[in-house]
Amino acid sequence: MIPLKTIGRAVLCLSLVALLGACASAPIDYPRTPSAALTDTGGTALAKASADWRKQSPISNGFYPLTRGKDAFGARLKLIEAAAASIDVQYFLMKPDDAGLVFSAKLIEAADRGVRVRFLLDDIFTTVDDVGLSLLDEHPNIELRIFNPVSRKGIEALNYAGNFKLANRRMHNKSFTVDNQVSIVGGRNIAAEYFQLETSGEFIDFDMLASGPIVQEISASFDTYWNHKLAVPFEAMLTDKVRGEQEQRHQEAVQKIRQSGYSIYADVTNTEVMQQLLAGELDPYLAGARMIVDDPDKLLNKISIEQQRVTREIWRLLNAAQSEIIIYTPYFIPRERGLDLIRALTARGVRIVLITNSLATNNHTPVHSAYASHRRDVLEAGVELWEARADAAKITAPDGSTQLEQLTLHTKGILIDRQMIFVGSLNLDPRSIDINTEMGVLIESPDLAGKLTDSTLAGVGSMAYRVKMDENRKLSWHATIDGREVVETREPQTSAWRRFQAWFMKIAPEDQL
Repeated sequence: MIPLKTIGRAVLCLSLVALLGACASAPIDYPRTPSAALTDTGGTALAKASADWRKQSPISNGFYPLTRGKDAFGARLKLIEAAAASIDVQYFLMKPDDAGLVFSAKLIEAADRGVRVRFLLDDIFTTVDDVGLSLLDEHPNIELRIFNPVSRKGIEALNYAGNFKLANRRMHNKSFTVDNQVSIVGGRNIAAEYFQLETSGEFIDFDMLASGPIVQEISASFDTYWNHKLAVPFEAMLTDKVRGEQEQRHQEAVQKIRQSGYSIYADVTNTEVMQQLLAGELDPYLAGARMIVDDPDKLLNKISIEQQRVTREIWRLLNAAQSEIIIYTPYFIPRERGLDLIRALTARGVRIVLITNSLATNNHTPVHSAYASHRRDVLEAGVELWEARADAAKITAPDGSTQLEQLTLHTKGILIDRQMIFVGSLNLDPRSIDINTEMGVLIESPDLAGKLTDSTLAGVGSMAYRVKMDENRKLSWHATIDGREVVETREPQTSAWRRFQAWFMKIAPEDQL
């Protein structure tokens, strides 16, 4: 007789197989109409403003760094208001919070004026529900596409697990372009914590406002993703349940969107930088630049160096550095290949300053666990290693507010030899390098790179711990807090429970982080 325990296990296995077999696939073959960035926008107000902004060198690109969240959000809203022809939006995630509501309201207002809006959004970490997204897509001048969606039929978690090989591969790109004349690229998503609108904490991030020929390159990248087979029209996602809820919630949701956050709007459009920008008093940094972007087919192909376009180019640039590299990355897992590069650079005298998250500031504990296993090797190679302080969020508030309780570093950028700046979506971890698609802009500007380098080196000591290692490979964390020298001998600003979690999470597979 077969034991009951064995029968139970067999039934469980068969049930799991049946459930996974019933998983639905997303309709990536759903019909769609290709489209491209508009090229007849030379007569728009933004075209004139862009030309006036770059009048000292019309053939160059104009850039301005958006270091504060409120400036970055205000710039987006004002550009939407100025749009006359088109808005192209590409993001990894959006949330249904104040930022998401105000952003959506402004897009609808632009669409009401006849502006064509194309919105490309990755699926997995977007928390706006399908009913909310449908309120954008139903507008005749707004088309929403979901990149690499998980099917809405059946149980979503099982659909993800059943199609893990593809569903795990995500579009991490972030760009925002208006009238094919002005763009914003960087690390920010559409959520309150990226724009100093979340009072409990902040994701410190960085964007670049851009105009000139580089905008056409950004638009071309957007078109490639927009017309890719993984960019599925949102209407293909609609289920009978969503359609039913859409009718019930329509008026309430539209009213909420249209009435949302006008106090927020005033707050983010009245900053000093925004006032200077609107008054034409903000001089651009004129520079050559080029786009670096992964092919969306990267998600469909086997992981390989050939598919890592952005990483390969960054690798080449780092290899060519002569004197100094400053790296901002929220998540850092160098693996042996990265450590070999670091050792080769420091061996020939290149200074490397690495700024990343501490355990206290990292929003992905397993990533910190993997990073921590490489930390001593990084220090041994001669890197100047800094980890963000959780209590430094108040330093970033323009008014010196102490309400912000938690900082998380989300900036992704590299400064090379005070000559070049890379700003984009790339984290230096296996997920960005191997699994997701990424993009960024490489800017050649000694003036801007020099100023960003100086401000980084001058300010990092007030916002981060310097990590050091003694001859016995014991780590310590050093900071100046309220004028007092502080030295910690274990992960600072963390509880015993958090440190235990980080230790336990070392079991997570590094190649998925």
